[in-house]
Amino acid sequence: MPQLLDELVEEVFLRLPPDDPAALVRASLASKPWLALLTGPAFRGRYREFHGAPPMLGFLYSRADGSGHKGDPAPRLVSTSKFGARIPDFASTDPDFDLIAWDCRHGRVLLGDASLSPRPLVVWDPMTGCTQQLVGLDCFNGIAVLCAVSGCDHHSCHAGPFKTVGVGVDISEDGERVARVFVSSPDIGDWSKLDTDEWEEPCLGLDLSADAFICSMQAVLINDALHFKLGYYDDYDHVRILKYSLTSDSLSLIDVPFAAHADIVMVMKDGSLGLAHVDSRLTLYVWSRQVDSNGVASWTHGRVVDLKNLIPIKNPKRRPRLIGSVEGRDIIFVNTDVGVYQIDLKTLECKELMKG
Repeated sequence: MPQLLDELVEEVFLRLPPDDPAALVRASLASKPWLALLTGPAFRGRYREFHGAPPMLGFLYSRADGSGHKGDPAPRLVSTSKFGARIPDFASTDPDFDLIAWDCRHGRVLLGDASLSPRPLVVWDPMTGCTQQLVGLDCFNGIAVLCAVSGCDHHSCHAGPFKTVGVGVDISEDGERVARVFVSSPDIGDWSKLDTDEWEEPCLGLDLSADAFICSMQAVLINDALHFKLGYYDDYDHVRILKYSLTSDSLSLIDVPFAAHADIVMVMKDGSLGLAHVDSRLTLYVWSRQVDSNGVASWTHGRVVDLKNLIPIKNPKRRPRLIGSVEGRDIIFVNTDVGVYQIDLKTLECKELMKG
């Protein structure tokens, strides 16, 4: 049988599915030339370009009561592909941790234990199982982890430098509520070393309304800026967005002019800021914030989806809950009384991720 040309072999390997990484591993073990081809930067670049955005490998969840699992310090990972995460290397050695998942981005997972003071934080690399423990602050209401390399394409930076950004609401000397931000960029020379570097406060605080609070949900990253959802005790339908710019080290507020209690903040496929909400009639509404050539921003009403005709719902009186999204993919996750479902907002394709 004649041997295939290297160019044809590469074209075959390019079409191996990205949600089955074992296929590439098995191919690389077949011969040294194939190993050199599959591990070379040229093929990796072509593979990413051919398949586009990487697939979702799984999702993390903690118990419904908000706690972690004693004796099992890592939140549960539900795999949606053939990927098997490496268990954190502290899991069998430190039973005192009771961690929940707070954030996940750029190949890293941020875990934290809110029951201890000061709050311990753990940055976990699920690809390698390596972790780095940080000393957190007690004033955080929201926190995010992200790659610290400027200009990175974030395709394989999970073992590189990272930073954590925490935001909280403080009471000033005048009794006013002030949003504050803290940033930590630890040295990752030794993943097992407890890092005690002080957190920096890179900018002045931002005055908020007396009833404002930062919602306990994942922040979203858009154009080097983190966005956190703000709620108000006196008006639960009132929503604003707290924005922290990583380039200018500044805090600002984004108004939401319509009265809708948004369930989640998300990044739309076009890179714009989005909001999504499910009402009592089981209807899903999506808005996106567009900025024109003059820098003027406006909110646009997007998809309106009847979830009753899209996903299984046993008890219509129990409203489905939006629990997250994939940044930049127009994909959201919905928790119903039947299970957890993934919905593509463009195609309205639905996929069951977990029963119960």
